[in-house]
Amino acid sequence: MRRLAAYRPHILLFVLGLVVYGAVAGPRLAEQSANPHFVYQADAWLSGQLSLDEHPPGADDPAVVERVLLEDGRKVRGRSLRTSDAFLTTGGETVPADKVREELDETYYVSFPPLPAVLMIPQVAVRGTSANDVVPSVLVAALILPLAFAALRRLAAEGISKRTPREDAFVTVALGFGTVLFFTAAQGSVWFTAHVVGVALAFAYLYCSVGARYPILAGLCLGFAAVTRTPMAFMFPLFLFEAWRVCGGRDDLRAVAKTCLAFAAPIAVIAVVAMAHNAARFDALTEFGHSYLRVRQQAQIEEQGLFDWSYLSRNLAALTALLPALSTESPYVTISGHGVALWMTTPLFVFLLWPKARGALHMSLWVTVVCVALPSLLYQNSGWVQFGQRFSLDYTPFLFALLAIGQRPFRWPAKTLVAAAIAINLYGAITFGRVWEVYDTSPEAYECVIPH
Repeated sequence: MRRLAAYRPHILLFVLGLVVYGAVAGPRLAEQSANPHFVYQADAWLSGQLSLDEHPPGADDPAVVERVLLEDGRKVRGRSLRTSDAFLTTGGETVPADKVREELDETYYVSFPPLPAVLMIPQVAVRGTSANDVVPSVLVAALILPLAFAALRRLAAEGISKRTPREDAFVTVALGFGTVLFFTAAQGSVWFTAHVVGVALAFAYLYCSVGARYPILAGLCLGFAAVTRTPMAFMFPLFLFEAWRVCGGRDDLRAVAKTCLAFAAPIAVIAVVAMAHNAARFDALTEFGHSYLRVRQQAQIEEQGLFDWSYLSRNLAALTALLPALSTESPYVTISGHGVALWMTTPLFVFLLWPKARGALHMSLWVTVVCVALPSLLYQNSGWVQFGQRFSLDYTPFLFALLAIGQRPFRWPAKTLVAAAIAINLYGAITFGRVWEVYDTSPEAYECVIPH
């Protein structure tokens, strides 16, 4: 009972998250989401296959590999190009369209990194493709709160943070309900489930990385996060900095190397499995399937790639400058499909601009934030369609760690900002996916990030 009492804050935070997220999800808890890709992937695995028998009905973002017969008698897999009259094979060969004799068939895959599908296996084993993907998302989202609190208390135990348990609880509540995690947690659906699982793993990674105390577990958390949300593979700087700091740096390179090897070992195993999974599906170790998406951006992807510097200005604009449009007519507030700026959904981040103190992890956390954020800033998609900047969730745990070690007092300005953030994100959690007239998903909104 004494041990259980020590975990009372963790239990209360979990229950709080479960009740609030569950209440906002509401009727969604009783039905499958509109994009249950992970349910279908789990069903495929249980059937002994990697591909899907069919893409989830009505779901977005199908990844399709075509198989064609060529004039020379070869049967090859790949995709028809939208920007040129040609067929690109999985092996990278470009075949003119007039050399394609016949289209044979198509195979559907889930292109999103597959770890969240593991959560669906127990239900799918019983219910098949009708399994519910919303409930697991809400459960994991509720688990984020005690994980975040534990990570923040770990910083305090190491003397890196001076926060009290009450202050860390305040920061945890701000995370759970004053960020875009709130609207994400209540959705289900493939993209949002991945974010929720990724955030949970990021906080577990943070906990294990502080003081480089649990290198193998930190490596497992990072590896699992990378096969949940690809940009999270770049969380590694935090652990490396910590290993250097606590193991003596140049004075004991052997200890640093030993700790880093223990950290890298599970990552390497997970990477090998992930690459084998990619190769079995797409004949390429690093192709996880997004090149085969049949989406509105397909031509853009063919011309500029999945990642390019040309996407940076749009993504930065959405992250930092995009505001809702106000009107005197219903629905009064209109939000671009690109979402609203990060500082609007989480104004507490303004405290990061002038920390009262810079702890031992200050630089390593900021380096980690930059490394994780950069892939999303260079990605061909801003996160469309969303209430707020959902890609920011990949590095939000490290921003909250910075808030904890920054030592800026949480007096009435901070409490006011968090109250405003909770109100804003509650609005997003209630309206997103329900009141679509609030969200501008027109072609004009997609092309023009900043509304006139």
